[in-house]
Amino acid sequence: MPVRPVHEGGGGRAEVALPTRTRQDTGVGFYSRHIFPALCDYALDRPLIAEHRRQLLARAHGRILEIGFGTGLNLPHYPPSVRQITAIDPNQGMSRRARRRIRQAGIAVELCPLSSEQLPFADGAFDCIVSTFTLCSVRDVSRGLAEVYRVLAPGGQLLFLEHGLAPDAAIQKWQRRLNPLQVLFGDGCHLDRRITTLVAGLPFSSVDCAEFYLPHTPKTHGYLYQGVATR
Repeated sequence: MPVRPVHEGGGGRAEVALPTRTRQDTGVGFYSRHIFPALCDYALDRPLIAEHRRQLLARAHGRILEIGFGTGLNLPHYPPSVRQITAIDPNQGMSRRARRRIRQAGIAVELCPLSSEQLPFADGAFDCIVSTFTLCSVRDVSRGLAEVYRVLAPGGQLLFLEHGLAPDAAIQKWQRRLNPLQVLFGDGCHLDRRITTLVAGLPFSSVDCAEFYLPHTPKTHGYLYQGVATR
């Protein structure tokens, strides 16, 4: 049967027609659906990261799409003016954990079980697209970013907070050594993607990005890219 978006927190957006998918199509096992979402909450629900989320999302405006919605950790950090968002995540285990945060946030969320490589939205459908700790695990990240660019309106902004390849050769060496294990246990997450290079590969009019090591975090996993790309 066709998969339909789950509407949470009120709101009256029209349903998006989605392709038929089966459990076999998603390839999501017990670990991905139950263990990994809990690990994400443990690793990413930290005050240091929350402050960066707050800084990033202060720019959120208009029609908003969040890719890689995860367990909803961004929700408390959207500005009060944001009352409705569209969100996608292919892992329905993440979505189950997100529903509590959606109820608490009071934001109407249209949550669709999709990945970013094939978005069922019209060109220019959104004024703002949010991606936090997502581009590391998109299987075809170039195609995913191309889709993000397509559905972003002229003058719209991609807000991103991601981890990825560090600038130090010694750290890069360990990132590449650890990457196969990270992909396996991180549900497809890569340590060695240079996020600014990937984003700048699209014809954005500007890309403004800060790069830094997150304190009290292993450098292999804690090199962050926080930025804004304007279409």
